[in-house]
Amino acid sequence: MGAEEGRGAAPSRGAGIRDVARQLGMSISTVSRAMNGRGEVSAETRRLVAETAAALGYRPNQSGRSLRQGRTNTVALVMPTQTARTQSGETFFLNVCNGLQEVLWPRGLDLVILPFGPAAKPDEFLRNAVDRHLADAFVLADTRRTDPRVDHLVEQRVPFVSLGRTQAHEHSWLDLDFAGVAAQSVRRLAAGGHRRIAVATADRDVNSDVEFLRGYREAVAERGLDDDPGLVLRLPDNRDAGGVLGERLLASADRPTAVVLAQETLAPGLYRHLRANGVEPGRDLAVIGFRENPVCEHLVPSLTCFHVSLEHYGRRLGELVLDRLAPAPPPPVGELWPMTLVPKDSDRSC
Repeated sequence: MGAEEGRGAAPSRGAGIRDVARQLGMSISTVSRAMNGRGEVSAETRRLVAETAAALGYRPNQSGRSLRQGRTNTVALVMPTQTARTQSGETFFLNVCNGLQEVLWPRGLDLVILPFGPAAKPDEFLRNAVDRHLADAFVLADTRRTDPRVDHLVEQRVPFVSLGRTQAHEHSWLDLDFAGVAAQSVRRLAAGGHRRIAVATADRDVNSDVEFLRGYREAVAERGLDDDPGLVLRLPDNRDAGGVLGERLLASADRPTAVVLAQETLAPGLYRHLRANGVEPGRDLAVIGFRENPVCEHLVPSLTCFHVSLEHYGRRLGELVLDRLAPAPPPPVGELWPMTLVPKDSDRSC
């Protein structure tokens, strides 16, 4: 056995940059430039190097590299923990992280989660993380239309991508099509003969709820439906919100015949409250939820909602993050992520 073969076979050492270069028939300098995201190599070369490095189990010496480059080699997802969806066992962020990490890991980047609860002020929390240089790039969740966190990242020239849009700056963002889902839900219910269609969102000034209400209102106007402000129900963002929704729907003098949920996690509490008062979901009140969710998969009747692959969503998010970290970043982009209707039984009264 030759010396090179012996070194390559040693299980304790793992693959090095020389192994990656040898496997691809490239020079070590080319592989190094590709791994460091430098612009002298093509996107295809960077992809081949990343895939080969992952297949060989290559991991760079992060501590030495970080000291030399002044980098942490981490990307931080800044996410809330106090929302009703999180309290209900929502797995949205975990699934997105699977796809995000799949893109970051082969590039030698670690994903860290920076959770903030009710005791932390979101703007101050983010500023502290940036000032302490906890990560090379940030992903912001629960983006507000006017968001001081975005202002700070832009001013400090820190790479970031937001889950949701803002109005003040041009920056890279990725967003589920909240407005499109709301509009399609209203159109489906209107086609089934419903004219009084309620909408339920959390009482928070975040992009997702603003967009959902925009789509709802546009579709109501488009179809000439009842435009009653009392049909717009803003709810506390806690685990009891589904029951509160049920109370408010049943207390209405002119009860709506259908409701569209901006958060599908409202459905379990809503179902319980309706049944406790002799109202059957799907028969006496049509219900459409936002997204397919394991939290809701055992509901009877099954919840009509919309499908999205969160792993694919996370992978695209990772690609946008890598763009922001490039030595010469491309212009920022914003993308709406499509969702597909999954008809089930909760709106069978249509």
